[in-house]
Amino acid sequence: MLDLITSSAIAFLSIFRETNNSLKPLELFPWEQSAIFDLPVSSQDVISETLVKAYLQNLASQEFNSERQGVWVQSGWTTPISNQGTTPLPAASLTKIATTLAALSTWGAKHQFLTDIYITGEIVNNIVTGDLIVQGSGDPFFVWEEAIALGNALNQLGIREIQGNLLVTDQFYMNYEEQSVEAGELLKQGLDLKLWQAEITQQYLQMRVGTKQPEIAIAGAVKQINQVPSNVQLLVRHRSLPLAEILRQMNIYSNNQMAQMLADLVGGANSVTRISAEIAGFPTTEIELINGSGLGEENRISPRAVCQMLIAIDRLLQSDSFSAADLFPTAGRDIVGTLQDRGLPGGTTIKTGTLDNVSALAGVIPTSDRGNVYFSMINYGSQVEYFRQQQDKLLNELVQTWQLLPNNFSLVPKSHWLLGDPQRNQIKIN
Repeated sequence: MLDLITSSAIAFLSIFRETNNSLKPLELFPWEQSAIFDLPVSSQDVISETLVKAYLQNLASQEFNSERQGVWVQSGWTTPISNQGTTPLPAASLTKIATTLAALSTWGAKHQFLTDIYITGEIVNNIVTGDLIVQGSGDPFFVWEEAIALGNALNQLGIREIQGNLLVTDQFYMNYEEQSVEAGELLKQGLDLKLWQAEITQQYLQMRVGTKQPEIAIAGAVKQINQVPSNVQLLVRHRSLPLAEILRQMNIYSNNQMAQMLADLVGGANSVTRISAEIAGFPTTEIELINGSGLGEENRISPRAVCQMLIAIDRLLQSDSFSAADLFPTAGRDIVGTLQDRGLPGGTTIKTGTLDNVSALAGVIPTSDRGNVYFSMINYGSQVEYFRQQQDKLLNELVQTWQLLPNNFSLVPKSHWLLGDPQRNQIKIN
């Protein structure tokens, strides 16, 4: 960049001399060589780089190919620490970071997916004389609790029975099931207490005390429809959890079905690739995706691109006073999902990735002396558990040289919403 500025200045003076030979050209001061532009290398940076080198040397001593072990660590103005930093490597579920970024940039953190409930016919003596119609818009986190709350809303309208069929559109998903008829069968079961099995009862017991148990008996079959008929009556508009919470749940449990649903909604793997590279500002040569979940070694992302996407996510969330910690699991706060059995420093926001021969870890560490530190490690080889241990060990060694910010999060993050909250069901009937 500095060479470009200098070249531009020389070109400008050359043109200026040609138009006015009486003017003596100014001598350019070599400011680009001034020490003021030299970034200081602290002893902490040297220690960090030494720790990373030792980590890589240890892997090499175990006969792991160094060209298949990727590392990128960066923060602020410090020089990134890198090994195969710009090489796309099998990223496993780090792919979900790309899906997260694509979804966030498409809809925003507060977006809620709508599920509209219609009927044909009339309501007579608590019975709908026609069909119950469900029009989805791609909510990837419509689960048992949501079905129970929806059934209670219909009961509140006085409905106890549907004489006709349950008709569902092609973007209604339930319990991570994308096939509309199968999703509709699950909904039919969730709406009627008499059809409940142990799994539904178990989820019901996690809901707010006093939640009622719905009784909506559907006499007909479950069928898919392409569009909602014109002669229908809108009864309930259900709003999903906000996207920020959907993404948090997806990333905590590394849910492949949710990730794929979101990737499909933004246009598929190619769209996720294009959007994430464009928003995060890295070349598309550093990301190759075949899906939105990370299943398959064909999903490849460079360690640098992973960090660039996390930086972009933080940037997009600023306007909502959120950060990556609201979308990904954080050590010391989230004790379920992919953080189980990991020995990571408290306050570290992370995303894991695992395949048979891949172990990956990426995330953000907040510090007071260097701002957010973004890191990614992608290891390839048969000893996945060994890779995890070495990743955790390296992070704990690195943070010993940094000034970590104190953990100021509550056990319930600010983005937390309750599944099955009746307030997200808006009754539309007059």
